[in-house]
Amino acid sequence: MSISPERKQQIIEEFRLNPTDTGSADVQIAVLTSRIKTITEHMKIHKHDFHTRRGLLQMVSRRRSLLDYLKRTDMARYKSMLQRLELRR
Repeated sequence: MSISPERKQQIIEEFRLNPTDTGSADVQIAVLTSRIKTITEHMKIHKHDFHTRRGLLQMVSRRRSLLDYLKRTDMARYKSMLQRLELRR
């Protein structure tokens, strides 16, 4: 249910702020969003997988916290992330 290392590297390449960036809020949000989408598809099939549901809720909460941080610090990057990831807010 996790994303492949190749896919994670693609996401990092797409969202990083500079050539050595692997942990900025932008990258973390993008990686979490990819994992959330994967697990959401799993949950559509396995409705009673409550352990995965809990992990999904934790990831959504973590992403929300990172988005709130980005909103506080840099509104332009926040709006850009919402648009690039097609998130509602």
